Amino acid sequence: MQSKITIQSLIGLVILLMTSCGPYQKALKSEDTKLKYDLAEVYYDEGDYRRAKGLFEQLKPIYRGKPQSERITYFYANCLLNTRSYITAAYEFESFTKAFPRSDKLEEAYYLIAYAYAEISPIYSLDQKDTEEALNKLQEYINRYPDSERMVEVNSIVEELLRKLERKSFENAKQFFTIRDYKAAIKAIDNFIGDFPGTPFREEAMFIQFRAASILAINSIFSKKEERLENAASYFDDFVRAYPESEFLDRSISIMNNIEKEITTFAAN
Repeated sequence: MQSKITIQSLIGLVILLMTSCGPYQKALKSEDTKLKYDLAEVYYDEGDYRRAKGLFEQLKPIYRGKPQSERITYFYANCLLNTRSYITAAYEFESFTKAFPRSDKLEEAYYLIAYAYAEISPIYSLDQKDTEEALNKLQEYINRYPDSERMVEVNSIVEELLRKLERKSFENAKQFFTIRDYKAAIKAIDNFIGDFPGTPFREEAMFIQFRAASILAINSIFSKKEERLENAASYFDDFVRAYPESEFLDRSISIMNNIEKEITTFAAN
């Protein structure tokens, strides 16, 4: 009997919760625009961006073309940003910059467009299209506001994004070596070092390039072997000059000994 009462009580509580209507739900369903507006601002000021977003979304078309439109559009975009709807937030901030080019929030809006794209930038192993787009947006912001107080933060984000592209480029070059496409590995590393001359991966990249050139040379057909052996030796010289105390030095010397033997053998034929 007691368990039956308990179950009935729980059912009653669930029904009560389902049929009760809090201030947010009332505002969503209400046709009272002022109620929506006032409550949206309260939620926004309290940092309840999810509820504020729902109300500002309803208010946007109602106030289009009116003085309140700028404020509502900006707040709505910021709510999207703070609820991690980054792609939609970027779109809304871009719409804001076009609709309100004289707004005192214009600089911040351009910054938040770039910030939103930076937030959806994936880990280095994935496609970096969004990272590149974020860098484009950051560069646009830098060009527009070169004296901005946000420049230290902007440069920090740029550096972080560039590190992802750098790592992606390096891993791509390594992958060519892993799949034994040595010609592609050599070219990819040339491009990588050209794009990122100060990279911390330069030492390892040059070592991999030397290894790729060595394997390619040793396994070449007779007509290409001499030239490729000499190329491999030149990669070794470049590597040793750049990193005379490298952790890869002993392995490089061992590989170079094999190259020299191949050169001697080839010269004797």
